[in-house]
Amino acid sequence: MPVLRSATAGSGEAPQQHSQPSRKGKKAWRKNVDVTEVEEGLRELNNEIIRGGVIREKASEDLFTIDTAGDAKIPQKFPKHVKKGLKADEIINKRSAVPAVPMRKRPGDKSTDGLVAAKRQKTDWVSHKDLARLKKVADGHHENTIAVRDAAFDLWDAPAEQAAVPTDFLPAKVEPKVPKTMKQQPLSLLANGKQAPAVPKPTGGYSYNPSFPEYESRLAEESAKAIEAEKKRLEAEAAEAARLEAAARSAAEAEAAEQRANMSEWEEDSEWEGFQSGVEDERPSVKQPKRKTQAQRNRIKRRKEEEQLARHKAEMKARRAQEQRIKQIAAEVAEKEKQKALMLAQQQAAEEEEDDGEIKEEKLRRRQLGKYKLPEKDLELVLPDELQESLRLLKPEGNLLKDRYRSMLLRGKVEIRRHIPFKKQAKRKITEKWTHKDFVL
Repeated sequence: MPVLRSATAGSGEAPQQHSQPSRKGKKAWRKNVDVTEVEEGLRELNNEIIRGGVIREKASEDLFTIDTAGDAKIPQKFPKHVKKGLKADEIINKRSAVPAVPMRKRPGDKSTDGLVAAKRQKTDWVSHKDLARLKKVADGHHENTIAVRDAAFDLWDAPAEQAAVPTDFLPAKVEPKVPKTMKQQPLSLLANGKQAPAVPKPTGGYSYNPSFPEYESRLAEESAKAIEAEKKRLEAEAAEAARLEAAARSAAEAEAAEQRANMSEWEEDSEWEGFQSGVEDERPSVKQPKRKTQAQRNRIKRRKEEEQLARHKAEMKARRAQEQRIKQIAAEVAEKEKQKALMLAQQQAAEEEEDDGEIKEEKLRRRQLGKYKLPEKDLELVLPDELQESLRLLKPEGNLLKDRYRSMLLRGKVEIRRHIPFKKQAKRKITEKWTHKDFVL
């Protein structure tokens, strides 16, 4: 059989009677008053207090925030790149602004000693204390009265602050590291270590219409260089031919020696021809060592001491001679340094006088950059029978691109490398499938 209960029993709400025919008596006022709106307002106020405070009492800085977390759609677009927190951390972080109830047990006001039963409280009526509070709230007397004031400025017309765009959610930009060699001066390939001019100044002999003395001097100079290079080439060829001839001779001699070694025993003198019988029976007489006497031992000891003393005196004499020559050696070294500095200064002054950027013979350093040597510059010389009197018949000499590239190599701006016209391809192995053997009738 179902239990019959009233509609308002145990609900915790005040009894309501919206259709009131009369409100003349105090009983009707107290019992049948409608406090739904008041309770809703109080519930919302309590919720706001739990969340951190009443919204109307907060300042604008607490209500409005600047979004610095980035776009919220990024976790949806890239879920793999966004770290999702734990549900337990999310639950723990939802803390209320109201302090928690203490866990220590305290004796309540309604507790008894167990002999007298506790008085049963009614839950379907409003106490006098709550009724007095509700009356004050209804009359507009709140405990924390909110003073409504008109705004003195328009929030939306306020000048917007130039906030920095947050980039915490973006990866930090990594700047490329500059190698330390960029701050160092390039090493010149010249033997004197000086920097060669980027564009050397040509002399009059390089002109297409040169004067006769300058052209003759340059022609003689280049001819001497060509003759010297040809002599070196012929000497190298002669040395190579001599080396090959010597190698062939040594190979022939080794072959002849090998043939002599392989000759039969009867063609050479036998080592057994001088064999004599009975020689092994004779034993050589060996002198047996005798024991030294004490006088001999003393004599040997005195000789060793005298030799050691003479050697010590010779060393001390040489050391004293070296000590006496210290000043003389220091003076000689100082004089040599002075002469060297003077010669270096004269050479530098002469080089500064001659260094006017003209093209001249280059003396390269012994150790160059890289494993390849500096390429030889082209010979820009027109032979006497090729000289033209008209610019129409003139044939240009040289290449500006090659000259510029060689100048950069000479000044150490670029490393010397070898030109590779074709890239090395991977080796491929071609095989024929044997699937035709799987055919069965």
